[in-house]
This record gives sequence, structure tokens and C-alpha cells, in this order.
Amino acid sequence: MPTYHYQAASELSCQHCEGGFDVFQKLSEDKLSACPECQAPVKKIIQAPLIAGKMTRDSNHTLSEKNIEKQGFTQYRKIGQGKYEKTAGKGPNFIDKDQL
Repeated sequence: MPTYHYQAASELSCQHCEGGFDVFQKLSEDKLSACPECQAPVKKIIQAPLIAGKMTRDSNHTLSEKNIEKQGFTQYRKIGQGKYEKTAGKGPNFIDKDQL
């Protein structure tokens, strides 16, 4: 489900919408026209999508196993058809679709 960012569209706003807020919405849902807290008009802000992928050597951010675990995520590596082995983080050591 996409995340949309909204921000106050007028001077009549609260702290919630003045700085902007994020909302999880289905693509089929209508965009918000008012702040859910103060009912002030809001507008949808277009932002670049967050895309996870391989980083270059020059990048300051890495997806190393140590960094993934430090950030509270779990990483799995595919070892077969429907079978995955944990490489970093907390969680089961193996995931097997036949055991779900």
C-alpha cells in the first residue's frame, strides 16, 4: 500500500498538518482534502519513492548484514524453491513455504 505525504494548504492548520504527515492509502482511495485532526485543508505532496537496492561503493549507506540487523530488520537469502535462510537479524533461521 503506498504512502502519501500531505501538508497544510492554508494558514489555518495544526501542528500535525503544518509540518506534514504521511498516510497509507490504497490507490483506489480518494486523496485527503482535510487534516484528520483539525479539518484544515491539506494538499498531497509529490515525493520521490523510496527504493531499496544495491548501493555503490561510493555510497554512504550500505545494506550490509551488520547494518540491516542494527536497524532492526531481518534479511533472508533464497536457498531453494520456496526456502529461505536467515542471514541477518532476528526471526526464524529458515522459512519454508511447505511448513507455513
